[in-house]
Amino acid sequence: MRKLVASMLMGGAVLSTPVIGQAASNDELLKQGMKNESIYEVKDSLKREGYLKGEVSTYFNYETKVAVQAFQQDHNLVADGIVGTKTYKELETTEVEQGASSFDESAVISKAKSLIGTPYKWAGTTPSGFDCSGLLQYVYKESVDVEVPRTVADIYAAGESVKEPAVGDIVYFETYKEGPSHAGIYLGDNQFIHTSTSKVVTISDKNSSYWSERYLGAKKVK
Repeated sequence: MRKLVASMLMGGAVLSTPVIGQAASNDELLKQGMKNESIYEVKDSLKREGYLKGEVSTYFNYETKVAVQAFQQDHNLVADGIVGTKTYKELETTEVEQGASSFDESAVISKAKSLIGTPYKWAGTTPSGFDCSGLLQYVYKESVDVEVPRTVADIYAAGESVKEPAVGDIVYFETYKEGPSHAGIYLGDNQFIHTSTSKVVTISDKNSSYWSERYLGAKKVK
């Protein structure tokens, strides 16, 4: 039966279908202990989306199961660690959505959150200390290899305006001078991460009385 299915897959347009799609169309279940090419594709997708670290291989080990469970939980699927049709489809959907995006927002957020607690430093651009634009410059470069300008005003000028911020966008504020003078990375649910001039890299509420009065808008990084 497997040979018959394999020979059928060799014909026509099926060859252009991703391996994930091939496995899904065959209702193939992937689980711990298995080894095949479909597992490589699944693990590659999980790694690109930030769920899996290390080398990608064709072997479904325990770490792969944990990564699959985390992905399933985040996408409201049964978190059994087994890759079936629903998980395949969700992986493909996520891949398409990320392909339409300029960068991986989850990588940006993960890098930014890893820097929480870093002290403020005037003109700082490294983990020993950041100013607000230095944090943005470092996070986008290190997480998705996107270079942004050095100053908030220049980052604002280079961005693409959006009506409402999405995760990974930059939110801007007018603080000590007219125009954009402070900025942070939007996390969702009105939260953003930034370098506070009086504190450290921290998370704040965009809708708080202080920040809502100074909010200028949001832009995507180009």
